[in-house]
Amino acid sequence: MEPTAVTLWVIVLLVVLALGFDFMNGFHDAANAIATIVSTGVLRPGQAVLWAACFNFLALFVFGLSVAATIGKGMVNPAVVDTHVIFGALVGAISWNIITWYYGIPSSSSHALIGGMIGATVAKAGTGALVSSGITKTVAFILVAPLMGFALGALLLLLVSWVFRRSTPGRVDKWFRRGQLVSCGLYCLGHGSNDAQKTMGIIWLLLIIAGHATTDVKTLPYWVVISCYTAISLGTLFGGWRIVKTMGQKITKLKPVGGFCAETGGAITLFVSSVFGIPVSTTHTITGAIVGVGAARKLSAVRWGIAGNIVWAWILTIPASAFVAALAWWVGKQIF
Repeated sequence: MEPTAVTLWVIVLLVVLALGFDFMNGFHDAANAIATIVSTGVLRPGQAVLWAACFNFLALFVFGLSVAATIGKGMVNPAVVDTHVIFGALVGAISWNIITWYYGIPSSSSHALIGGMIGATVAKAGTGALVSSGITKTVAFILVAPLMGFALGALLLLLVSWVFRRSTPGRVDKWFRRGQLVSCGLYCLGHGSNDAQKTMGIIWLLLIIAGHATTDVKTLPYWVVISCYTAISLGTLFGGWRIVKTMGQKITKLKPVGGFCAETGGAITLFVSSVFGIPVSTTHTITGAIVGVGAARKLSAVRWGIAGNIVWAWILTIPASAFVAALAWWVGKQIF
């Protein structure tokens, strides 16, 4: 695609806005990362967010940039993306995050960003500018990711229960209070690997438009990678406390062994999706794993009404953020 004339102040504005979204992503999704370990009493909230933030950042040294590539050129045709589309996408995603954070709803920041990209792109160029294969894969994982989390969380709890069947409850609790430090760290590593890269993809698109990068992922500047991992880690450090209670105790009551199984199941799902470049929702993944752990104990242990309300938020996320992004695209056209 041919670079277009983009003034420096517009580039700076959009990079700051993108990093603001990335910070909010960490802030909003901190609950997903720490809810289980806080609710089981293994770590205090302040300790938990610091632990999570560290592993968010460590993902920089572990995973490649496959998810960034999917967001950067696998969702919409890069040739039709301009600064107004990026502005609309970010405003749509940030707006939905603020609304769901305010009401304590654990929705997906990832799908808010994807919905924003779709809405702003369609507003400019119609549905023909969408890359159906990338969108289909992402939409499919709205169902696949929580089901994987559910299955892995449930299977891990059943396996652990069988292995420790002759151990006393006190001994099991002691072992898995330590184990949760590992499982929470692994989950946060997966969270950083998947979610920070989504913002990298947006900034990468902006740099392609301005002629400072190409569609080869090797041209993505390292300052973008560092900035995105730093922003999401700082957001996690500040924490989204309104959502912690919903995730940690309202869906189902968790003990350290259940928290370990939910976090490990979620981490495995995120690792697999990051390796294959699939931008999944960390919110969907851990929620599915928590429900799976509760259901493995007994179906009545899960508060299905609350789980159903969360699913409705998942369904609404992409269309709601797309609608706001389309409006923001129009506003952006009037401003610059």
